[in-house]
Amino acid sequence: MIRTAAFAIFTLLSGLPAYAWGELGHQLVGELAQRRLSPEAARQVQQLLQGEPQPTLAGVAMWADNLRRLDPDRFKATSKWHYVNIARGTCRYDETRDCPDGACVVQAIETQRRLMVDAAQPPEVRRDALKFVVHFMGDVHQPMHSTNHDDHGGNGFPVLLHTDILPEEYARDRYKDGIMDTNLHSVWDYYVLASAKLDLSAYADRLAGARPSQTRGTPAKWAAESCKLANKIYSAPHEMGEPYLLEMRPLAEKRVELAAARLAKLLNDSFRPR
Repeated sequence: MIRTAAFAIFTLLSGLPAYAWGELGHQLVGELAQRRLSPEAARQVQQLLQGEPQPTLAGVAMWADNLRRLDPDRFKATSKWHYVNIARGTCRYDETRDCPDGACVVQAIETQRRLMVDAAQPPEVRRDALKFVVHFMGDVHQPMHSTNHDDHGGNGFPVLLHTDILPEEYARDRYKDGIMDTNLHSVWDYYVLASAKLDLSAYADRLAGARPSQTRGTPAKWAAESCKLANKIYSAPHEMGEPYLLEMRPLAEKRVELAAARLAKLLNDSFRPR
């Protein structure tokens, strides 16, 4: 609980967004999932998102992170829902130990899914629940959001990244002479996928042909997958460049593809006609 609270405070006060995949990655998950929706799921999604500025899964995929500026109080109340800290030495999720108050990404997916399909809930509650589910399915598949390390999901792992990729606006004061003073979490949030140098449409078209077979499972199992990958990712050097991004990008893309396929299955199953 202490580690969880520390990470929440860190991400709220340090100025380092606790994003998973950044805007491109989350939108890729939404766009690829949208393409795999059943007709009934697509109809229900369209109905729930009616009135949204961008009423698609990709269009709402960043909403949960954007609450940081749209509704800071709500973001503070929901910030723990974006990740899970698993006990050191294991990647097996234990709800009593790792999420005793229900405030972690594993339980958040389950809770918001139930709200999403509950016809007794007000429309705005179901709409927001869908937006949370879309975002958290991306989060739980980002390895640095389900770890058993004590460094705030890689935020405490400093990295000097040699890159010509322009940083996100909040971090541009730390980019000088082609070197980005960053951390392992941010490398996986943003730079690994950004190294493809593709926009959303082109990147989604490239990945659309993938048909992951491992779409079954639970949020707890998906978090355990991410934790095991994170343990391997922690072997990264503290100074890196384009070769590292190129080497890691297929793994990041696979996690995005799995997140999208599993999100589509979750929505198709949840909105299956009775």
